[in-house]
Amino acid sequence: TVNLLEILTSCEGFMSCALVDFEIAQRIASYSKMTESPVVKISPAVSVVGNGVLSPYVASFSSRGPSLAFPRILKPDIAAPGVSILAADRNSYVFKSGTSMACPHVSAVTALLKSVHPGWSPTMIKSAIVTTASVTDRFGMPIHAEAVPRKLADPFDFGGGHIDPERAVDPGLVYDVDAREYNKFFNCTLGYLDGCESYYLNLNLPSIAVPDLKDKVVLQRTVTNVGPAEATYHLVVEGPAGIDVFVEPSVINFTRSSSKSAKFMVRF
Repeated sequence: TVNLLEILTSCEGFMSCALVDFEIAQRIASYSKMTESPVVKISPAVSVVGNGVLSPYVASFSSRGPSLAFPRILKPDIAAPGVSILAADRNSYVFKSGTSMACPHVSAVTALLKSVHPGWSPTMIKSAIVTTASVTDRFGMPIHAEAVPRKLADPFDFGGGHIDPERAVDPGLVYDVDAREYNKFFNCTLGYLDGCESYYLNLNLPSIAVPDLKDKVVLQRTVTNVGPAEATYHLVVEGPAGIDVFVEPSVINFTRSSSKSAKFMVRF
């Protein structure tokens, strides 16, 4: 098994190399086998900026879901830049790749959101990041994920999508979770409570994961309006292929005199 991170480390100025995805590698291998005298042309490296760049896409080394420990909680939560990031080294700067490069991007966005919305809880900030993420690339096409072969990315590749700091500032609705709900969840994982299936499915996260859909499932979410006091939200669902998903109510209205929170039910 080839570790792409190790290859990327070798390419950090110590040796000349070119990285290609699986599809291109197959074409190169086919060419070398089918051609009696294959030819390789080596040209100086150039920086490609603008319309020639296909981004973002999910790197092959990016951590994938589902979670083996907690399959009812969608993982990963979000995707962020993590390939060939210019980072500080002990004595200089180098290009590095990995989740350790993606994490600082999310941490910085979290800090910026907290400065704009100091009253938001950590889970509200997380919700804003997850629910406003983009699932399309810079050309408006679905994000791809590096795999064998390359495929369209799904929530088990990027969670809510690629992080979008500007949209996260104004999410409209957020999903908040208080400490008591987290305590119930952790107690369930330790086997201290009964009825844990309900706690797992109804933990008020900005995502839904149902690992075993043999029977009908009904769950609940609560949203908090952090947008305009007078607002109407239409709930639209694009369910997985072959799965019927119903949401009630399909419209949520907020007024200046109404509660800032509202509940909705999801039925599978």
